[in-house]
Amino acid sequence: MYALAIRKYLEEHGFETLCPRAVLFDMDGVLYDSMPNHAIAWQESMARFQIHMTAEDAYATEGARGVDTIRMMVRIQQQREIDEPEAQKMYDEKSRLFHSLPEAPIMPGILNLMAQIRDLGMQCGVVTGSGQRPLIKRILKDFGAFVDEAHITTAYDVRRGKPNPDPYLVGLEKAGGLQPWQAVVIENAPLGIRAGVAARIFTIGVNTGPLPNDQLLQSGAHLLFPSMTDLSDAWKHLDFNQLL
Repeated sequence: MYALAIRKYLEEHGFETLCPRAVLFDMDGVLYDSMPNHAIAWQESMARFQIHMTAEDAYATEGARGVDTIRMMVRIQQQREIDEPEAQKMYDEKSRLFHSLPEAPIMPGILNLMAQIRDLGMQCGVVTGSGQRPLIKRILKDFGAFVDEAHITTAYDVRRGKPNPDPYLVGLEKAGGLQPWQAVVIENAPLGIRAGVAARIFTIGVNTGPLPNDQLLQSGAHLLFPSMTDLSDAWKHLDFNQLL
């Protein structure tokens, strides 16, 4: 199954090999089991601005820049355009509520997976639609053995967020100017999967939330796992060079 998915990816893009030197991780729902907190913060904060947002909306827009999500919701529900500074003020309220909630736990399986990647001599990078400094500091505290700040891509590194390829293209640059066939993306959300695929990177979906598997597969995931622990357990079988 794994070899077939890789061959399909190579044929699709005309690449001769898939030889990863870096793995680029999303943050929410991948490094941390944080999406339930985000859903609460989105619903409560947007209600203060007369925007109705559901938990499903929060999961469906996960990975996008927060200001882009807000501008879209205002456009749809209030039929008006707002500029980025106004959207940022609204996003600041969402961030305040998020940080008032109990700290989200590290996703089970992620530390073991990163250790395997490091032991193979590969880099770990993070590509997130967030730009909140407390979250970046927490990544460095929890994953400092695997990731440094130079390899973290945030909303402030790009003008166009996920599902555009820009965040992952920047992630490739921060990993040393790698080509798409020299990396793997790990994502849990449709927009993030679409971004990885648009950047022509082999993209693994991990369904850590309530969305149906079909929604992640239809977004283009080359492989899909039901949990980060399952991906970690399978990683030793994803010897890309051997499979090819």
